[in-house]
Amino acid sequence: MTLPVRLARRGLLAATALGAVLGSARASLAGVLGYPRLMQGPMIGHTGPSHISIWSRSSAAAMVQVEYASDRAFADAKLSAPVRADAANDLTTVIRLEGLKPATTYYARYRIDGVLDRYAPVPFKVRTAPAGPAKFRVAFGSCARFQYDSEQKIFAAVQALEPDLFLWLGDNIYADSDQPEAIADTYRRQRGVERLAPLLRSTPSLAIWDDHDFGYNDSDARSPVKEASLALFKRHWANPFYGTADTPGVFFQSSFGGVDFFHLDGRYHRDPGDKLDGPEKTMLGAGQKRWLKAALKASRAPFKILISGTGWSLAERPGDSFAAYLHERDEIFDFIRDEQISGVVCLSGDTHVGELNCIPRAEQGGYDIYDLVASPLAQTPNDKWPDQVPEARMRPVFAKGSNFGLLEFDLTGSPRLTYNLYDVTGAPVWAPLSLTPADLVNGVSTWRSKIDPKELKRLERYRAGGAYYAPETR
Repeated sequence: MTLPVRLARRGLLAATALGAVLGSARASLAGVLGYPRLMQGPMIGHTGPSHISIWSRSSAAAMVQVEYASDRAFADAKLSAPVRADAANDLTTVIRLEGLKPATTYYARYRIDGVLDRYAPVPFKVRTAPAGPAKFRVAFGSCARFQYDSEQKIFAAVQALEPDLFLWLGDNIYADSDQPEAIADTYRRQRGVERLAPLLRSTPSLAIWDDHDFGYNDSDARSPVKEASLALFKRHWANPFYGTADTPGVFFQSSFGGVDFFHLDGRYHRDPGDKLDGPEKTMLGAGQKRWLKAALKASRAPFKILISGTGWSLAERPGDSFAAYLHERDEIFDFIRDEQISGVVCLSGDTHVGELNCIPRAEQGGYDIYDLVASPLAQTPNDKWPDQVPEARMRPVFAKGSNFGLLEFDLTGSPRLTYNLYDVTGAPVWAPLSLTPADLVNGVSTWRSKIDPKELKRLERYRAGGAYYAPETR
């Protein structure tokens, strides 16, 4: 009987030793894998000449820091102030690197509870904004739906054109829900798109929303979840600010390279679209409109970019755009004219087609307002456009699939803005539109000299009582 007992004891000791070895191996493996870690991000947010904001979401409650250096080997490394990721903010953080040099590349990596994130061992590069007028590129788009397109190849094309800034014009996710957790999960899934990650970690992203990330389709100020949606939006973006002290919303102003950008909230304060249009009907709300007018009047930039989730022209009349809020739109344009605010250009999305439209205003004493429309990034194209007639279509509608816009600014000499639309391969779809500040002052009209000849012919036929699109041209 003693032999089996000894064997049993030896077996027990061997099992204990093996368990210790395996436990040690597991601990060692965990160290190699680098727990804790990021689950989403990093995403570069608002960036200035001396600071960079970086968003991320970690795997667990922890103190999160960014280690950064101007040297790839981190010889001059510094650590950001720690920020707590916890359940209250869904483990998300925005870390702001301060005291940086303008137009300078920095290398960065995350430390979570003091441990380097070994799931992301290669540092990512971030670059501060220029301190003054510069030559730079801004890409923009709207309507990214991972449920329809999980690959989203468009973002590889965006990154290949090396923009200095990317602007999200709404429908950045398709939550279409009144459940906060469902909205949050949709943000996580969109951030997890593999082809999007390289753009987010290298190019500053700034965002507004539209109906599908605000609530349901065509939703307005009556939405019962607008406060929860706003809290979730703030949690998932790194904009410079959101609304004002007395007016909630996602609107804000940013500047880059000598250009001012005015990002608008067209949902939080929006009256119902089917309300009879008149002086009291609003998309922006009184508080946001006061803010916009004051900010526009204070701007001294040669170009001032008005950014809306929905279109500025008559293309979608009555629809879900400013075409259903013409009194308010024209109030803003009249203010620009009356205060002699030059250099205004509009951006918009939502339409599921790429467009370049113009609202001629010289006859009213103003100047031509161009509306540059990029949509969709990853969503089904729209087939309604043949029935839509804006004030002036400057280029043929692009309805063949995913697209994004690219603004090229050069303020190093005589200021110039060049715009074009690009397809999923990164190819331009039109002849570019070029604008100078001299094109955007009261009394000047340029649209006839800049319109595509075929589009001018179609517009003249329409104004003469014919069809805008003849059957053979659709």
